[in-house]
Amino acid sequence: LEVLVTILNENDNSPVFAQPNITRDVPEDTKVDTAIVAREEVTATDADLDTIYYELTTTVQGTDGYFAIRGVNNPEIYLQKALDYDKFNSTTLLLYARDRPVSSPEATNTATAAITITIQQSDTRAPWFLPCTQLHNDTSVCISSPYSGRVNISEVSMEPLLLQPGPIYAVDPDHTIRDRIVYSIVGGNTNEVFSVDADTGNLTMNKIVTTPDSFLLQVMATQASNIRKYSIATVEIKAINKSNFPPYFEQGVYNGTVFVGLPQRSFVYQAGDPSTPLVITAMDQDFPDV
Repeated sequence: LEVLVTILNENDNSPVFAQPNITRDVPEDTKVDTAIVAREEVTATDADLDTIYYELTTTVQGTDGYFAIRGVNNPEIYLQKALDYDKFNSTTLLLYARDRPVSSPEATNTATAAITITIQQSDTRAPWFLPCTQLHNDTSVCISSPYSGRVNISEVSMEPLLLQPGPIYAVDPDHTIRDRIVYSIVGGNTNEVFSVDADTGNLTMNKIVTTPDSFLLQVMATQASNIRKYSIATVEIKAINKSNFPPYFEQGVYNGTVFVGLPQRSFVYQAGDPSTPLVITAMDQDFPDV
């Protein structure tokens, strides 16, 4: 008697990843749709020869949607959304391999691989002049105010000029790169009156100014290793007559009178003369007509 015996394959083996732990360094400026982990590196095997179904999740809040797999049966991991180093600089992905579809009522065996992603900051932003104010919820832009200062007519200052709101200073906002900043004047420097130190940003005078002119300088801050990354700030310098005397009040003491029950912003009157508002005035010998 000839007996034919067929062995039925029981689902008694779990999928296996060749590398259950993978790490990747990903530049911040990586283009969307770029493969991050190749299919061959994250394809699981199953001794039961079952079809493997994959699912990718993230363990770090706020990093959903940046990475994905090509398909339920294709575990290649690719970049799905542009990265921003200031939003997050690392995440851990979990790749699940199942020998049955997620919705299957049958018993399912599962394997898990952890993929650690570290974001490397790229040189994506131009220098920032300080002080500056960042826009709400936007760390890629920092708005600075113009610089301003004064020089005396017919006098060359031997020290760096004092400016408001502070000295000329720029930084590379890509703080893990921190490229060196180089300064130069690219506009508004009539007759080459001023110079800027390429390394420090200090503004100095080359020659005197003989008239009450106003200079609107354009100072450029460039990254030393990437001249295409630059910013330009305006610096207004006014030439004025030298001030030798401080202002002074015309009186040492002023006396005023107020009346009970008056509303806000009512006049204070001169003591002894309730019909004349109290006026406080100052003079300056440098400016007798002011």
